[in-house]
Amino acid sequence: MESHSSTAVSKVLITGGAGFIGSTIASACLDRGITPVILDNLSKGRREFAAGRIFYEGDICDGALMDKVFAEHPDIDAVVHCAALIIVPDSVSDPITFYRGNVAKSLDMVAHLIRNGCTRMIFSSSASIYSPGADLSVAEDSPIGPLSPYARTKAVCEDMFADITVAEPIKIMSLRYFNPIGADPKLRTGLQLREPKHAIGQLVLAMQQGVPFRITGTDYPTRDGSGIRDYVHVWDLAEAHLIALQKFDQVMGDHGAEAINLGTGRGTSVRELVAAFNSVSPTPVTAVDAPRRPGDPAGAYARCDKAAELLGWRARFSIAEGIADSLRWAEVRDEVMPD
Repeated sequence: MESHSSTAVSKVLITGGAGFIGSTIASACLDRGITPVILDNLSKGRREFAAGRIFYEGDICDGALMDKVFAEHPDIDAVVHCAALIIVPDSVSDPITFYRGNVAKSLDMVAHLIRNGCTRMIFSSSASIYSPGADLSVAEDSPIGPLSPYARTKAVCEDMFADITVAEPIKIMSLRYFNPIGADPKLRTGLQLREPKHAIGQLVLAMQQGVPFRITGTDYPTRDGSGIRDYVHVWDLAEAHLIALQKFDQVMGDHGAEAINLGTGRGTSVRELVAAFNSVSPTPVTAVDAPRRPGDPAGAYARCDKAAELLGWRARFSIAEGIADSLRWAEVRDEVMPD
């Protein structure tokens, strides 16, 4: 990846830094000589992912704890806000918990950041906020139309943050992720769940258990009836965050809020994902059709011109490489995290 020099960044607070994406960003920071400070309440994150790193166990809405973090690390240059509840069906069955965890606590957190003089924030947003067009591709100015309470919490947060940046001395860059796959290539971290609910996790589980993989939803308006997703390697996402940190001031300029898609720019159907999985898996899986899950959209894939223009970033890893890293992580996961 090319070198970028703009914003001087030496220490970063990562909320949710003991989760899958947050811990991978922390690993990437360490590899670049940036010190990550982890804040996680461990509701979904894992203590093992914070081992050997500066770690505070607690909640993002805890003002006293946030004050303590900044008092002990006054040289924090920015915050990467990854802390969130993310399971779509859970958001459908328990929206109160999702709005409290993702919106109300984020509002409190931003107030704590402003009070402590932190003026740069990168927000882990989601491509699920979009209402895709006929071809299922989305750009940053595509219509917003979230289909689940989870997705709506991300859209609400973006609007809330934009309003705050007008009145307060903080700038917030929202990075809209598509579907992360893979693991830290050095296998320091990966998906913490033993039985993840998303497609790659379910494929690995089906392979391990010798059972068919269920394609949930086969009547979508797509080329083969299965959902379309943009699967992006988590290490590509982590590298995008490093560039965003280093180019933050340059990219934001006079803007208080900015949104950038992070994806591969290619749509992959679930049936195509199964074929890619079987191309690298030591044991192929069979697939069976199943009903849609509540809240699941037909899907979308990214138009990533803005990330290329503003960040100089493009995804480098293929889906096959992401699947291979997911499989490698699945082999060591129970050693890293014996439940």
